[in-house]
Amino acid sequence: MTARSVRIYEAWSGARAKDVHADEPGNWLGHVGALSLTKSADGLFDPKLVLSWLLAALSAPAVFVGLLVPIREAGALLPQLFTAPHIHGLARRKWAWAGAAAVQGAMLVVILIVALTMQGAAAGIAVCAALAVLSVARSVASVSYKDVLGKTVGKARRGAATGLAASAGAAVVIGFALVLMAAPVGRMSIVIGAIGLAAVGFLLAAVVFAGLREEARPGTTGTGWRAALGQMRLLWDAPELGRFVIARGLLVSTALAPPYLVLMAAEAGNRAFERLGALVLASAVASLVSSYVWGRLADRSSRRVLIYAGLSGAAALAAALVLRALGLVDTVWALPLVLFALMIAYHGVRQGRSIYLTDMAPEDRRLAYTAVANTAIGVLLLGTGVFGALAAMAGAEVTLALFAAMATAGAGVAAGLREAEG
Repeated sequence: MTARSVRIYEAWSGARAKDVHADEPGNWLGHVGALSLTKSADGLFDPKLVLSWLLAALSAPAVFVGLLVPIREAGALLPQLFTAPHIHGLARRKWAWAGAAAVQGAMLVVILIVALTMQGAAAGIAVCAALAVLSVARSVASVSYKDVLGKTVGKARRGAATGLAASAGAAVVIGFALVLMAAPVGRMSIVIGAIGLAAVGFLLAAVVFAGLREEARPGTTGTGWRAALGQMRLLWDAPELGRFVIARGLLVSTALAPPYLVLMAAEAGNRAFERLGALVLASAVASLVSSYVWGRLADRSSRRVLIYAGLSGAAALAAALVLRALGLVDTVWALPLVLFALMIAYHGVRQGRSIYLTDMAPEDRRLAYTAVANTAIGVLLLGTGVFGALAAMAGAEVTLALFAAMATAGAGVAAGLREAEG
């Protein structure tokens, strides 16, 4: 490593290179580089916003637009229970993450070709199929990443790496949002260019991650689907994991709430959030200003991060309800401020849950813990249609009140967790 790289590591990680394993500074920077690329790519093709807009522009039936987020979320979480045992059989699990990143890049190339050559239902089917493959690859990356992070970076420096990467990715997405809002070029051209850049980002990330120095350790052989399902017993056999899953499941309300803020804005006559650039910008700015701070706090106590993020999310949603009751929800500043605060809480939940699970899990069971937790949350997310039905029948306010209660309860459950950082 160069002296400059060492200085960067020491400045941002909070550690001295001479006090850690010789490979750690390079690995830490490798994690920051690879994650910065993938987080930038995630924002450039975001299914909730960018791909939804793209399918609408391609005149795809609304049913395919509605399938994007469920495909992305369920596909990224549910397969982990079955892929984890096979990944556990690898001596160096960085190859699973690198391969998954390459597959995601390839699927974005497919989506790019679809955008340039297809229309209507055919485009909807092709994009959803490509996204399904991308999401399964994402599940492989997710279940392998925490294990590689735990093997290559010390306990007190992991949150700084993931937080810095999230902030770097957010800066890129902010630039994308500003281009969407101000550039004289047609929006379709900008979106197609963004998807192309996202594909390149994933492919470069695969190369960077493959360069990590990960110690080879004997793995265990893969298991069948019955044994994989049997791992769900960990939710009962490992009580701390079960409590963490309950807390995370309740805190998922911070991720589910933003569309209902948009619905509330529409009901009040505020159309600002329907603009693609404004939506992307609000999320990216919140990530930029909070992710690194949340990451450093998580290195001290990821449990407290979960508590603070849950309470912050509940407060943001409660503020939205108060503004609605006061008739201020249609003002220029009200809901933008609420959405910004909610996304800060959301990024805190993401940082806290990732670092807590990595630090809490025994090293030899980290993959199994990750897979079980993510599978349980994936099942929960499949039931989110209930919330949509509730909103349609009773209005966005009832749903937001329920989400605020869930976030508060999630913070309460997190308070009962033990400290994972010692």
